[in-house]
Amino acid sequence: MRKNSSQRFWEIDLLRGLAVMMMITFHILFNLMFFGDYPYVLDAGFWSYFQQTTAGLFFLIAGIAMTLSYARADDRSFWRIFRRGGKIFAWGMVITVVTWFFLPEDFVIFGVLHCIGISIILAFPFLKRQLWALPVGVLCLVAGNYLENFTFPFPWLLWLGFVPKQFYTVDYFPLLPWFGLFLLGIFLGGLLYPSGQRRFPFPASPRFPLLRGVMFLGRHSLVIYLLHQPVLLALLAALGVIEFGF
Repeated sequence: MRKNSSQRFWEIDLLRGLAVMMMITFHILFNLMFFGDYPYVLDAGFWSYFQQTTAGLFFLIAGIAMTLSYARADDRSFWRIFRRGGKIFAWGMVITVVTWFFLPEDFVIFGVLHCIGISIILAFPFLKRQLWALPVGVLCLVAGNYLENFTFPFPWLLWLGFVPKQFYTVDYFPLLPWFGLFLLGIFLGGLLYPSGQRRFPFPASPRFPLLRGVMFLGRHSLVIYLLHQPVLLALLAALGVIEFGF
């Protein structure tokens, strides 16, 4: 194994844990609005920006983490990256099946995990050309924001960012623009952590219990992502603040 192959950088775990907490906060409000009678407006104003910021953190950190994983790996082959991305995408498909069963009209077709899984695979060429990730990432962001102004009469490219008319899903993250943020994470990873090590001196890992708790969430973000909604829904239903109309 390479030296320090298992080393974790606490600041990345902390940021990812913060994103997890923001995600849980937003989903509590979403569940109250979607399954209850609470008139929250989540698709505009502050909460819309809050959701975008939360997702943006996940994509940026995923890109940074990919550069660290690649720099420290003995096996740097495309197939290793493909298996990793495919695993994340497969979990996304599990969410598709579950939401199709419970929310057949609003089920997740191409959500966060689908997008991150495919992004991991598509980002492979940039791992050795990390400077190129910046202009290509910016181009993806510009293209994605441009496409948001239109709808299209076909559904086949919704994964890319071509939104069909009258399309709605509870979780939608197309490659344009979100792959752009993933690429910016690749660029930042190469800039801040060349060869898998910090470029700049950084304080030691904090011992404050609250921060360590947030870092714990960051270390287990995938498991929390997969389980937090069933747990939240069960708790809110037990408290009697939401009802299911299945």
